[in-house]
Amino acid sequence: MLLELVVENYAVVERVRVRFGCGLNLLTGETGSGKSIVVDALGLLFGGRASAEMVRSDTQRARISGIFEIPHNEATTAILDSAGIEPEDGELLIQREILSSGKSRAFAGSRPVTAALLRELSPYLGDIHGQHDQQMLFSPDSQLHMLDDFAGVAEPLRKTAELFQRWQACAREIESLDKSEQEKLRMLDLWSFQRKEIESAGLKTGADSELERERAVLKNVSKLQESANAAYAALYDASDSASTQIRLALKRLDELCRIDPTLKGVLESLKPVEIVIDEAAETLRHYLERLEADPKRLEDVETGLESIDRLKRKYGSSVDDVLAFLANVTAQMEAVEHAGERRAMLDRELHTLTEEYRLAAAELTSQRTLAAKRLASQVETELASLALANTVFQVQMLPANWSGQGADKIAFLISSNVGEEPKPLEKVASGGELSRLALALKTCIGQAGSPKGAGKIQRTLVFDEVDTGIGGGVAESVGRRLKQLSAESQVLCVTHLAQIAGFADHHYYVEKREVKGRTVAEIEELKDEPRTREIGRMLSGQRLTPEALKHAEQLIKSLSS
Repeated sequence: MLLELVVENYAVVERVRVRFGCGLNLLTGETGSGKSIVVDALGLLFGGRASAEMVRSDTQRARISGIFEIPHNEATTAILDSAGIEPEDGELLIQREILSSGKSRAFAGSRPVTAALLRELSPYLGDIHGQHDQQMLFSPDSQLHMLDDFAGVAEPLRKTAELFQRWQACAREIESLDKSEQEKLRMLDLWSFQRKEIESAGLKTGADSELERERAVLKNVSKLQESANAAYAALYDASDSASTQIRLALKRLDELCRIDPTLKGVLESLKPVEIVIDEAAETLRHYLERLEADPKRLEDVETGLESIDRLKRKYGSSVDDVLAFLANVTAQMEAVEHAGERRAMLDRELHTLTEEYRLAAAELTSQRTLAAKRLASQVETELASLALANTVFQVQMLPANWSGQGADKIAFLISSNVGEEPKPLEKVASGGELSRLALALKTCIGQAGSPKGAGKIQRTLVFDEVDTGIGGGVAESVGRRLKQLSAESQVLCVTHLAQIAGFADHHYYVEKREVKGRTVAEIEELKDEPRTREIGRMLSGQRLTPEALKHAEQLIKSLSS
C-alpha cells in the first residue's frame, strides 16, 4: 500500500508531503482546489505518461515520490530481482521526474528504471479509477476488456490473437499472389531475357579485374619481354650474373672453411640464396616462353570488357551487383514457375489456421459466456448494496467479425426499473447510476482479476470522484461500500459528498491559495474539530452555520457506529 506521497513542482503544487494510512483515505476540498492532482501524480508512479504541461510554471522539473509497502510474493520479487532492485524493510521508494522539455526519468529503489517496468509492477501496488473511466463504460472495446479481466482469459486471448495474426498474414499473401500473378507473367519474358544476357557473359566475381590485368599485359608485350630478358640475364644468363657470382662466393667460402671452420655459418647462410636465385631465373624463363603478342586474344579481352561494362550500366555498378541482380531475377522466375505450388500450400495452411482459430475463438467465447453470467450476478449483488436493489444487469454476448480479440462483441445492459427490459448503458443509465455501476464493476473485476502470483495482498485502490451524480442515501451506500473495500485494501478516494467523507479513517483537505503572487495547492490531514468543520462546510456550502456543524457531528457519529 501507499505509505507516503511527495509532490514537487507539479501543476499548481509547489511541494506537498502526505502520509497515508490503512483503511479509507478521503480527499475533500472546494471544486478546482487540486484534489485530482494527487490521483494524477500517483498515476505517474504507476507508469503513466508524462508531459511538459505537468511541470509547474517557471520551474525546471517536477518530481513525484512515493513510498510503498511491497507485498511479499513471487511475482513482485521476480520483477524487482530482474531489475536488480532490493526493497528496504519491505518498503520501496518509486520516483518520477518530468523535465520542462517533456522528457521524464523513473527510479525504483534509487535505481533508474523504465516506465514500462513501473507499469509491470503497478498491478501489485494499486489501481486507479478516474473520472474518464465512467465514460469508457460506453465503449464496447472497454466492456470486452473488463469482461476478459474478470474471466482471467489472458492465455486463451494470447493464443487467439497469435492465430489471428498468422491467419491474416496467410490470407494477405494469397491475395497478393492472386493480384500479382498477371503482372509476374508479363514480366517473365523480360526476366528470361535478362537472365540469358547475363549468363551468356559467363561472369564470375572479379572477372573484370582479371580481364583488365590481361589487357595490360597484351598491350605491353614488347616492354615486358625486354624487362624480363634483362632480369633473366642479370640473374642467370650473363657472364657476371648473380648466379655466377654467388657460386664463385660459395666456392671460395668452402675453401676457407676447410682451413678455418669459423666461417661455416656464412657459407650455410648463402646456400639458400643460390636456390632462390635459380628458382627466380627459372620462373622468368617460363614467363618469357609464354609471353608473346596475341592480337586476337587482345581483341577478345577488349570485347569481354565492353560486354561487362554494358551489363554494369544496365544491372549494377560492379560485377557483384550484376550477379546479385541475376540471382534476384532467377528467384523471381522460380517463384512464378512454382507459384501454383506455393498457392496450394498457402490454401492448405489457411484451411488449417482457419480451423485452429475457430476452435480457439470458440473456447474463448465459452469462457467469456460463463464469466458474463458470473459478472452479471456479482454486479447485481454489488448494486443492491449501493441502493440499486431492483437493478438488472446483463452482459450480452454477440457474434462479431474475426479479430485478435476473438469472434465476440459484448454489450453491458441495465434496467433500474422493475418490468423494464435491460438496455445499453448510454440509453438508460443516469450519472448517479453510472457512478455506482462503475464502482460495482471495479469491485467485482478487482476481486476476480488480482494479478497471478500475487496471493492475498493489500493494494491501493484509488477512486477519483466516484460520487458523480449521486447524493443523500445513495451517497451513504457508496461510502459504506468504500468502507467495506478498505477493510481488504487501502482506499484513496476524492469526494465532494459529506455522506462519503464521514466514513473516512483518514481525512485530507486540499486547499488552493495564493502565496507571493503564485497559486499553490496544499494538503492537510484533518482530525477532530477541523474535520467536523470541513464536513459541515460540505453540508452547508460556503457559509458554515451552527446547524451544519451539529449535523456534521451527528453524521460522523452515526457513520462511525
